[in-house]
Amino acid sequence: MSLRQSLALLAGRLQEPQKVARFQRLCGVEAPLSRSAVASADLKEDEEEEAPLSRDCRRREPQPEACGGPRTPGSDRNQCPAKPGGGGGGGALNGVRNGLASEPGPASPRRAGALRRNSLTNEEGELAHVSNWPLYYLFCFGTELGNELFYILFFPFWIWNLDALVGRRLVIIWVLVMYLGQCTKDIIRWPRPASPPVIKLEVFYNSEYSMPSTHAMSGTAIPISMVLLTYGRWQYPLIYGLILIPCWCSLVCLSRIYMGMHSILDIIAGFLYTIVILAIFFPFVDLIDNFNQTHKYAPLIIIGLHLALGIFSFTLDTWSTSRGDTAEILGSGAGIACGSHVTYNMGLLLEPPLDTLPLVRPPITVTLFGKAILRIFIGMAFVLVIRDIMKKITIPLACKIFNKPCDDIRKARQHMEVELPYRYITYGMVVSLGQLMGTGKARGAHIPEIGGVRSL
Repeated sequence: MSLRQSLALLAGRLQEPQKVARFQRLCGVEAPLSRSAVASADLKEDEEEEAPLSRDCRRREPQPEACGGPRTPGSDRNQCPAKPGGGGGGGALNGVRNGLASEPGPASPRRAGALRRNSLTNEEGELAHVSNWPLYYLFCFGTELGNELFYILFFPFWIWNLDALVGRRLVIIWVLVMYLGQCTKDIIRWPRPASPPVIKLEVFYNSEYSMPSTHAMSGTAIPISMVLLTYGRWQYPLIYGLILIPCWCSLVCLSRIYMGMHSILDIIAGFLYTIVILAIFFPFVDLIDNFNQTHKYAPLIIIGLHLALGIFSFTLDTWSTSRGDTAEILGSGAGIACGSHVTYNMGLLLEPPLDTLPLVRPPITVTLFGKAILRIFIGMAFVLVIRDIMKKITIPLACKIFNKPCDDIRKARQHMEVELPYRYITYGMVVSLGQLMGTGKARGAHIPEIGGVRSL
């Protein structure tokens, strides 16, 4: 057997949903009683047939509707060829509720449901019996490290309270990694793990494709970049960073398998893809950040480039939640870049002299902690208000300009002409104004000068 064939066989085994189901059972997640007998029989049959099936799936000629082959927009895109006899290897389509999820069986006090429903299809995940609740909550926390709520809190906290330079550059890296990951998903178009045998505890992103895992990409890029950007700029033992990286990365990656949203191959591919992206683009992050701040025409170039990237991503496949996420990512990137240009030219940013590096962390006092929390609360209130106002303005305005019906907001947002302007303008405005307001608050704070923000 050649090396290529061996790698293809290994990839096929790592993509098998049965391995995801085994990991879930190992962590104490079991199917409800209405499904458990069928699932166990299917799983036994799957174990006997999975090797030849995986090879057969990959020997097929690329054709529409085939596993891994090109698909037309709107096709049955989450369906590998089903096993003879209707076994559990087929799975449900992306964005279609799993057939047995609505039959949860008898009530049980030790049962967990899905974290969030799918915003595209209103799909709700399966109920499952959970016997290891500490692991359940740990992996719920891990999966939230790659969701919107975490980003809304994490990046502003860095910019407003810790280090504006590190915060800006983290956003640059995050935008690049997430954009490439989302576009790669829509080019490869691999399905989510089939359910059954997998129990899908989270279905919020179920209408998206699976390969690579953008949660794994974000969970790899953020801790590695954070250590690379802060070590040498801040004084702390390197061992702290070397402990943080594998803990953060493994928690996020394993949580996606636990939730039933990704195969092992998706996770490994996301991790390796991120390493390649960082190796190529990280040396240019300093150049990009300086360009955003100092170039005369930086705002026009930034807005035009991010908008063009958004239009390109919307042409890759039919609408799903990934379309809005991509526009939101690009809008946030454009907002942070334009905001840094304005604050730099207004003289609000002041880098510490090189001879003062590495910076020493100020002592954590009750006053310092209280001011940091107060900034977050005030800033988040401002951000949410601006987001709500912009949403109420941009969606009806886009519908009117492009002559789209606006009676059903969810359906209206499935049009590129509505979703792209809404996400791009709203989050671009929110992030840029939030950075300006955060810089103003930091300037007025009676704390040591840290993070490249001029403090009084």
